[in-house]
Amino acid sequence: MYSYAYNILRNKVVCEEIVQEIFLSLWNKRHELKITHSLKAYLFTAIKFQTLNYIKSEKVKRHYAESYSNFEKIFFDNSNEENIYLSDLKLKVEKEVSKLPEKCQQIYRLSRDKHQSIKNIADLLNISHKTVENQLTKALKYLRSSLGDFLI
Repeated sequence: MYSYAYNILRNKVVCEEIVQEIFLSLWNKRHELKITHSLKAYLFTAIKFQTLNYIKSEKVKRHYAESYSNFEKIFFDNSNEENIYLSDLKLKVEKEVSKLPEKCQQIYRLSRDKHQSIKNIADLLNISHKTVENQLTKALKYLRSSLGDFLI
């Protein structure tokens, strides 16, 4: 019985479970079961139908999984929307940065766009470390207040 199921399904665990189910069912129905032909024929018919039922149920599961996957792609793919929000945010940030004083803009851009450290910015612009920190704090505070509605 196992070999018959395995030749169809090629899955050891599933075949073992199907054979076990058949014997369990046979045992549970032993009092009302009337086998008119041979037990062997009955068991092979049972294994045939159980494997077919398993194949059908797997097909339904696969179809459901594919349908759900397609549904998820259609209704939850908001990458375009995210790209639009990101480009809008970049434009808004650039617009607000351009309103900052020139030195403050320069420090902000070196820090955020060029990824320079506060020490490097201070050395590059020949200003104190504390001035760079103050200008960055000023720029970030201004951006938080001006972009607050947009970010929410």
